[in-house]
Amino acid sequence: MWHGGGVGDRVRWGVSDELWAVIEPLLPQHPRRSRYPGRKRIDDRRTLQGVLFVLYTGIQWEFLPQELGFGSGPTCWRRLAEWQAAGVWGDLQQVLLDRLRAADRLDFSRATVDASHVQAKRGRSRPKVGPSPVDRGRPGSKRHVLTDAHGTPLRVSLTGGNRNDVTQLPPLLDAAPAVRGKRGRPRRKPRRVHADRACDHDLYRQRLRERGIAPVIARRGTEHGSGLGRTRWVAEAALFWLHGPRRLRIRWETRDDIHIGFLQLAHVMALARKIPAF
Repeated sequence: MWHGGGVGDRVRWGVSDELWAVIEPLLPQHPRRSRYPGRKRIDDRRTLQGVLFVLYTGIQWEFLPQELGFGSGPTCWRRLAEWQAAGVWGDLQQVLLDRLRAADRLDFSRATVDASHVQAKRGRSRPKVGPSPVDRGRPGSKRHVLTDAHGTPLRVSLTGGNRNDVTQLPPLLDAAPAVRGKRGRPRRKPRRVHADRACDHDLYRQRLRERGIAPVIARRGTEHGSGLGRTRWVAEAALFWLHGPRRLRIRWETRDDIHIGFLQLAHVMALARKIPAF
């Protein structure tokens, strides 16, 4: 029997009936052949719980306990790769954000951006791994997050560890989903964007203004105490939650798509936690 983790951890990799009712229609369908059906496909819900178990515990795929009934580690790995390629997590993020806006739990009056570096043990030759900006001998990846005023992550992306934070500011905003949930046009664009000194470039301030967004970005060479910390801390908190699952504290995946799949799944679970029904 598996004895790792406490009761709270067990809840974290469980999937409630309410959440599963939202996830299931988004998954690729695999009708079983009537002739030569082959081995029966392992239940998607149990397999998803296996992927979440690996995400939260950090256990290696091959050591996934069989007695939990989630299927084998390789099966869960293949299912994660399949769902990532099918865009399931992006579709699910859209649904959850729509629900949050319908419940008045999103605030587009301002957005915050931030980034965090994570060490990579594998994937040195991959596009989304690069030398650390403070120690070029330690490769890693960088996670970028865009949140609303409450700290709800609207968009999460991954780059090599050597990418400048400010270069990801326009892509984050352009890739943010158009959030529905209320009458009228979908909401995508915040009124203001708050960022730290890493984004202090007038060129990018101008790009924000061209999008109709007011930039509120700290300038280099000025004293601390601008007051931006009172609004920007929500992005730091969002990154903290994304670093919470043990599998995301260090990049162990060689393939970019698998690591991004874990990152987007953590994003999904962070959104689901903000909806009381789930």
